[in-house]
Amino acid sequence: MKILKNLFVLLVICSMSVAVNAQSKKDMKVIEESDAAVKTLLDVNPELKDFFDKSAGCVIFPNVGKGGFIIGGASGNGVLYQYGQKKGMAGLKEVSIGLQAGGQALIEVIFFEKLEDVEKFKEGKFEFDAGVSAVALKSGESLDAKYKDGVAVFTHSKAGLMAEASVGGQKFSYKAFE
Repeated sequence: MKILKNLFVLLVICSMSVAVNAQSKKDMKVIEESDAAVKTLLDVNPELKDFFDKSAGCVIFPNVGKGGFIIGGASGNGVLYQYGQKKGMAGLKEVSIGLQAGGQALIEVIFFEKLEDVEKFKEGKFEFDAGVSAVALKSGESLDAKYKDGVAVFTHSKAGLMAEASVGGQKFSYKAFE
């Protein structure tokens, strides 16, 4: 009976530690990089603080890799924040075609104006077509951006150079924390 009791206690402790450590090492790295990306974005343009403070949520992709020659693509992993709380992991995939050459690494952040916009993202009913443009953040430049269709998108180039005049779209995935 004592062995059964000890086994039960061990099982409970193990299950609690699994719940606390539900994120993989890869997810934990992306979470750390997302937190660092917020600091970088605010250092580059402090006016972005209003978006962080007033949005219903945002998804931060700290390392989007983008490249192409005529046909291009991009991908990255990020974190969804809702009212400042980390809610889950997100993925970004992009395909484009047109006049383009090069590669770059960038930070991308998508702000959601209202809770309905965040929920749409969580449900997987969210994608960008060619009509959505991102505001490229540069140090010292005034930020005159507004939400369009419930979202505002900002990018900050970390490295690389890419010239493009292309058409494409971004698709997203989402997995909530348990």
